[in-house]
Amino acid sequence: MAEKSQHQNHKTIPLYMKAISGSLGGIVEASCLQPIDVIKTRLQLDRSGNYKGIIHCGSTIVQNEGVRALWKGLTPFATHLTLKYALRMGSNAVLQSAFKDSETGKLSPQGRLLSGFGAGVLEALIIVTPFEVVKIRLQQQRGLKPELMKYKGPIHCARTVIREEGLRGLWAGATPTVMRNGTNQAAMFTAKNAFDVILWKKHEGDGKVLQPWQSMISGFLAGTAGPVCTGPFDVVKTRLMAQSRSGGELKYKGMFHAISTIYAEEGLLALWKGLLPRLMRIPPGQAIMWAVADQVIGFYERTYMHNAPL
Repeated sequence: MAEKSQHQNHKTIPLYMKAISGSLGGIVEASCLQPIDVIKTRLQLDRSGNYKGIIHCGSTIVQNEGVRALWKGLTPFATHLTLKYALRMGSNAVLQSAFKDSETGKLSPQGRLLSGFGAGVLEALIIVTPFEVVKIRLQQQRGLKPELMKYKGPIHCARTVIREEGLRGLWAGATPTVMRNGTNQAAMFTAKNAFDVILWKKHEGDGKVLQPWQSMISGFLAGTAGPVCTGPFDVVKTRLMAQSRSGGELKYKGMFHAISTIYAEEGLLALWKGLLPRLMRIPPGQAIMWAVADQVIGFYERTYMHNAPL
């Protein structure tokens, strides 16, 4: 038995497997949940109260723009999620191994939090911000006729933003995105690990493979904390990304200016606009992503680390 636990300590899940498991989970998640993301963006950008709520917003989009409009921005969204989860899971694993105690191989709660925060900051700067700028610009366009729209598609949108606003235009809203993703991932990785241990007695690398429904419950619960904490960052990020620098004067000068302006003009609750669709999007998204990722990692653990029968 001692030999087996020693054997387990030395064998860890390789980084590329963490990255692959995350990206596969991201593809499945994006396809299922894109409509909720479109509705969330439209609600957050709605200053004049055109939409009465989630159902009304969704039905209005379908009525005016067709069902396919609910999957607007899917290409950048799916690419973005695939790359984001690969980077998130991979960088979190690198940081966790850096924070592990060299003697015992144990990771402290602070180490887990910092690893999650670091992974969130990296994904925000490298992947999330430019992809979300493109996605939000595409999602805010209303109408049925593509030829009348300013942005014809993801590549055209990115090129137009760079031409009109410079490369920095693709990193509009980077500060609140870093804050949102860092806080989100610190909470999510810590909570997912805690729920796995509390609910299912599952410790990382122990060879125990959760059932998909168990992964979904842990992932769903872990995914609820972030949106509540980071609501204001998300609203401000969306507003900053949506405003084009080509139109002259910018309404919001930066993160703090945007928070104070929204609070002054629309009240405190406006900083949590779109929270319900975020809660409809993120926890189920985490449930789907972890169900896929845990199965991939579990398969690897069983096959290559423990030689246990499938």
